[in-house]
Amino acid sequence: MALDPKNLVPYFLAGWLPGGRKRCIICGHRVWRFMPYRQGSRSVSPLMHALEVIGSDVDHFECPQCGAHDRERHMLMYLRASGLLKHMSNWSILHFAPEKRLSQCIAAQKPLRYMRCDLYPSSEDIERVDIQHMPFETNTFDLLLANHVLEHVDAPVMALTEIQRVIKPGGHAILQTPYSPKLHHTWEDPGIDTDQARREAHGQEDHVRLYGKDIFERFCSTGLTSKIASHAELLSDIDPVRYGVNPAEPLFLFQKAL
Repeated sequence: MALDPKNLVPYFLAGWLPGGRKRCIICGHRVWRFMPYRQGSRSVSPLMHALEVIGSDVDHFECPQCGAHDRERHMLMYLRASGLLKHMSNWSILHFAPEKRLSQCIAAQKPLRYMRCDLYPSSEDIERVDIQHMPFETNTFDLLLANHVLEHVDAPVMALTEIQRVIKPGGHAILQTPYSPKLHHTWEDPGIDTDQARREAHGQEDHVRLYGKDIFERFCSTGLTSKIASHAELLSDIDPVRYGVNPAEPLFLFQKAL
């Protein structure tokens, strides 16, 4: 199906006219604005607003030049500021649901091994792997990235157990996911089983839970140690408006004990 040229006009105005005051950290271009996801915050269910859910910045989501999403931009910033990026040339890395532009940035570091995986691969160079049942030896990877993945899986404890297993002692896992700091307990129920119900209760049609403030306890339940850091701690010099990221989203960094 041919793309309606009318849909390209906002992207041209936002990304290709000179003089933009915002900047994409992925492609380096200056833009006038970042494009919203769907209809931005207007398309988010009232419950998600009431629960103050922290996740993607849906109003400033996509770079009109390169297409990078806000969570790719934020993750690259976090990888640099935390010092993880500079170590990648000596590491084996496992990346679930690999984002196209972020993957290119990681591959450019020339890791010793870089495996990109997904349960439903979108291209031939992405391996089909279920994060709940990984076909890898124990203590294999220095770093595992799962950026907005665990809100989709059926058995998160099984996935976290596998994550802890395949990481080397002293290795790291980055496990970004939407969550509500107002919810005392993670909300999931098998009765929330339609697209509309999941969108209203969890924020998106393919999300099967909304994590609450027990998220850190849950993620550490299989033996990982929390190394959580906030935007203010790691990126105090980054203007989130200019760079199109959500300053409320922390770096969900975890480490396996030596």
